[in-house]
Amino acid sequence: MAKARAPRQKLPPVSSRRLLGFGELGIAAAVYVGVDYLRYLSPAWHDRLQPALWAALALAAAARAPFYRHWSAELRAALPFLGSIAFMLAAFLCEAISVRFVSAVMGLQWHRSAAPLPDTGQWLLLSLNERLPQSIVNLLRAHVITLHHYLMLFIMLGFSVLFDCIKAPGLGIATRYMFTMAIGRLLRTITFIATILPSARPWCAEARYQMPQHPHPWAQKYYVPYASDSNAIRRVITHDMAYAAVQGYQDEYRLDWGRMSFLVDILRPTPGEGPSWYHLLKKASGGCNDLMYSGHMLVAVLTAMAWTEAYGGWISIMIWLLVLHSAQREIRERHHYSVDCVVAIYVGILLWRMTGFIWSARDTSRARRLAKLDEVQSRLVHAAKDSDIDRIRGLLKEVELAGQEKQGFSQRAILAFAAGTIIFTLSCVLTAFIMTSDG
Repeated sequence: MAKARAPRQKLPPVSSRRLLGFGELGIAAAVYVGVDYLRYLSPAWHDRLQPALWAALALAAAARAPFYRHWSAELRAALPFLGSIAFMLAAFLCEAISVRFVSAVMGLQWHRSAAPLPDTGQWLLLSLNERLPQSIVNLLRAHVITLHHYLMLFIMLGFSVLFDCIKAPGLGIATRYMFTMAIGRLLRTITFIATILPSARPWCAEARYQMPQHPHPWAQKYYVPYASDSNAIRRVITHDMAYAAVQGYQDEYRLDWGRMSFLVDILRPTPGEGPSWYHLLKKASGGCNDLMYSGHMLVAVLTAMAWTEAYGGWISIMIWLLVLHSAQREIRERHHYSVDCVVAIYVGILLWRMTGFIWSARDTSRARRLAKLDEVQSRLVHAAKDSDIDRIRGLLKEVELAGQEKQGFSQRAILAFAAGTIIFTLSCVLTAFIMTSDG
């Protein structure tokens, strides 16, 4: 009697394989972060390995691009993608103007004298330093991941569509990421410009900016006379009208910026900062007031949300752990108060959930097939009763075609678009690295 064959062992589904650690994208992301951290452990090896890793990733994407099957979907997503870039750049411009305003409006004298706000998160971390083993404290202090790492992790996720790691189109998830980023930046700008909070680093403004010593005329009239006198505060609340005389301050320095001269009152330029308003904004950097909420943490959370929805698995869990590590380091190094990081985390999560209409990891082609199947169900039943095989085949073909992508573009246009997209995106990657190298 023949011996029964043992059943062949089936591979776990894709999601399980990712969770067990077999995801190539997850390994590539972990390798990238690990190689970049060599800058602290072994600078010589870092200088050798990082360019080689960048070149390998770029060559892999370029080699895979000709075999990608969804360029027509990418082409349809191109206009929303370009629109989201324009929207995000406009949001960043608005934020940069507002950062300079809230930094300069009170003048350097206020920055020197304003005490940092009490932050229980900072107290907790300092107390943990006294109780935890030194190795754990050193790990918490380590610069494992910074802003440009999160940007690179998202770029890797977007390019992974070439290898069928995430759902096409890749420009779709990029559009959602940048659109959500722009909304988050605008909300952040509205939040920090509404109430000016003192920095957790009181020396920051004097070290970074050239700005007037005295407060802006608006602050001279509406804030300074009522800043510390409790009776004056009570009186202005009672009458709801500014009443105190303004002290004598020197006149504001004014420049002729042509059509942009309205920004003089907002940016408060000084003689040593150059004649261009744009040159002034480039010095805004991250600001010196506490800017609620944290822009760095917003980027980190949006990256983690994109990985969680589009790819999942163990690497998404690791990215969320890195987000928490970044949050405690922002607080530990006093770039932000604890509230800034907490708010950035839940705002980022909620915003990403709200923008699912732009791109979603759900299989839309399957949903279209099911909808078409519902539509032709009664005709299928009648055809089956009539034993009309040809009609059944025709209806099933309609269902299958409903889930397929519409082409509508010539092969030449698709190839030109593919080449342009690869070159444009790699250029954006290099620009992002250059402009975020200082964090």
